[in-house]
Amino acid sequence: MRFSFEITETGSNNKTLTPSPPSSSSKEQIEWIPLQSHPIFTTTTITTTSGGGVKNLIAYDKKASRLYLWESHTQSLHRVSIRLGDPDDPTSVLASSSSKVLQPDVHLSFVVSNISINRNGSALLLSGDHGLSVMYLFGKNSAKDSTIICKTVSVGSQYYYENHNSIRTLQILWHPISDTHLGILSSDSVFRLFDLSSDLEKPEQEYYLQPVEPEKCRNAASICPVGFSFGGEHLWDRFTVFILFSDGSIYILCPVVPFGSVHRWDSIWEIYNDAHLFGLKASNSRAVSFSSLAIAWLQATFPQLVSQPAGGGCSVALRAHPYVPFDASLSLQGPLRKVRHVDEEDSELQGATCEGRAVGILYNIISKDSVLVTSWSSGQLQIDALADEIQPVWNVGNPPRVCVDSHDHILGVAMICESILGDRPVLKLDQPLDHTVWLGNSPPLLSLAVVDLALPEKIDNGSLISMFVDPFIPERIYCLHDGGVDSIVIHFLPFTSQASGKEEVMKAPSVYSILSTPLGETSTPSLLSGFLALEDSFGYSWIVAVTSSQECVVLETKDWNISLPVHVDREKKDSLDEFQEKDTPVVLSRELLDGPNAVLIPQASPNLRALVADSIEGRSALNQYFKLFRENYVEYAHKVWFELKHHGDYLEKVINTQKERLHKAQQDLSKVEERQPSLDDRINRALELHCSLEDRLRTLRNLPRAHKKPLSRAELDFKTELDRFTGLELGALRSSIEALNVRARKFTQSSKSSGGSKSPYRQFPGRRKNPVPESQVSQLRSAVEKLSLVNSETSKKVKLVESALSDIESKE
Repeated sequence: MRFSFEITETGSNNKTLTPSPPSSSSKEQIEWIPLQSHPIFTTTTITTTSGGGVKNLIAYDKKASRLYLWESHTQSLHRVSIRLGDPDDPTSVLASSSSKVLQPDVHLSFVVSNISINRNGSALLLSGDHGLSVMYLFGKNSAKDSTIICKTVSVGSQYYYENHNSIRTLQILWHPISDTHLGILSSDSVFRLFDLSSDLEKPEQEYYLQPVEPEKCRNAASICPVGFSFGGEHLWDRFTVFILFSDGSIYILCPVVPFGSVHRWDSIWEIYNDAHLFGLKASNSRAVSFSSLAIAWLQATFPQLVSQPAGGGCSVALRAHPYVPFDASLSLQGPLRKVRHVDEEDSELQGATCEGRAVGILYNIISKDSVLVTSWSSGQLQIDALADEIQPVWNVGNPPRVCVDSHDHILGVAMICESILGDRPVLKLDQPLDHTVWLGNSPPLLSLAVVDLALPEKIDNGSLISMFVDPFIPERIYCLHDGGVDSIVIHFLPFTSQASGKEEVMKAPSVYSILSTPLGETSTPSLLSGFLALEDSFGYSWIVAVTSSQECVVLETKDWNISLPVHVDREKKDSLDEFQEKDTPVVLSRELLDGPNAVLIPQASPNLRALVADSIEGRSALNQYFKLFRENYVEYAHKVWFELKHHGDYLEKVINTQKERLHKAQQDLSKVEERQPSLDDRINRALELHCSLEDRLRTLRNLPRAHKKPLSRAELDFKTELDRFTGLELGALRSSIEALNVRARKFTQSSKSSGGSKSPYRQFPGRRKNPVPESQVSQLRSAVEKLSLVNSETSKKVKLVESALSDIESKE
């Protein structure tokens, strides 16, 4: 559904814009089909040249949900509207059957191998081995056919791709915080930043890279840059450019900011306070000097920091003003060294462990870690993390070259960036904060892993690898090479793991092959001509790959079990709340809330300013700009309608799910309320029983037995003797004792009777009066006791024999 407008006459020369109701015919003509089945992938001819390495001929405008495909044969650009996450099939990627064809207004003299779109979707970069152009995506309709003719201009033609100039571009990137700035690294070791809204031929900023002194150069690879990457939204990283050289060494330029770019107030205020707190108040004079230069640069680039220092007031964002110190140039910090342990020797650091030459670099911000991934021609990836924060460094006494206008406003800056001379200290782990902050030292690198993609060996200069960050999972990196597409998932991050409060073991990254293309030693061109990573506001993500044989592959990646596990500490309420907020689905996309795209207006000729609105040329120009802005806002209105309509079904599902959960929660709550009285009674009875048990325990503690003394050694010996008789048969012993008692009584009675009356027997002289002495009696008693024990043992054996005989008789 699209909104159409009609122009009605309100006077002699006045016209008004009135909306007309959407037509049903246009609604019926739009048909949504799977992206891989779209006609442009069967009719488009994608030319693959023999050189140039990895190519990418597709681009995606996230804010407008548009997919662009470049056709080299006709030098045209196909534009298709796509729909992510259809309510009926959330895992699908649908495309509109009707597509637009955009044609450059000039003939391109080079073969396009890479395209990329800027942040707001108004301009497209077309680059190749022998050319560089920018195509404005909002043009005018052609009179011959339905194609749209778009203004196409060349950038920096006096520097690159001239007949008398051998300078070639090494890497070209749109700046992540600007819609009009383009960064170019060329083979003359110069990094240039162009502003397409001001001048296309002269760069806004030029940085001549001189990493080492010419007389101290050990090899040519140490002075040959191969690629660069802009930093992310983290402290001074947002003003940093990472530059990779062929030998694998990494240098940084900081601060580099596009003139007129917009930044968040709280981000700038954070680094401003950091410079005051840890720089100006430091005890080291070197730290005070570097922090003073940084504070002066911040105050001149963002004057609102001085006028509104309390927190911004009503300001939410700050615009960067053109500024450069007139007596200092940026220092080329590096090469970044590996972090050292305290117990290691102070010997020279080892070089890169990868083979071949470095071919690409990628910066990725993951939670609290800044990760640098370096690709090598041998098919290896070196993953490192910054072990310290980046800080700006200037070389005082090396003035830059500044171009100003008649009002002394800075238009362009050029400077020579050299490394700081002298021996740089080797940073080690567990160093005090005073030894590392604002001293001009380059941040060290902490090596995380070296990943081998196991690519086949080639005869030429090696494999070129393009790296992309997954928009849904920042820990996942896609690698596009001649053999297909691989996915690398990083499982260990030093600062992120430390912030989680748990000691985690360092785990190697996981490598998954997503797409594989046959690649032999004789096959030079890559079979893949494009790659994209897509995401929607519901948490789904896809990858889209286009082959040189006009085939589109779409894979949904959300359900792959390769994402990192989420660590939630339930004892910490903050981390649990952050986890719940992170899992909350986004109902409306941020692009919809940001409003319509800001159109990058192509540069107009000077004669256009002198036109009169009532003239034919003036009306034609106004009509052209009217169509330009109308198409932009009509597309935004269509996106608003589409989002609101299709989010209605999703919101209905969410509301029904929440209602079911609410009903279940109410049922559980009612059950708890019913069981609450019984639970209260049980708790009261348990408390009463607990009180009674405590009273009994106190009473038992007061008993005298609780205070008994331990037995003495004699008592213990007597107890052991008594224990020996435990379990014996005491019947025989008692009978023996009784018999002895009877004999003893008889003996005593006989002795008494002989003493009281005359004995009938005659006594002979010399005979004793007591014929049985006492010692014999005791011996007799002991013998009787032993006899009783023998009898008892014998009786036991007899019983055992009788039981065994009875068992045998019973069995027979």
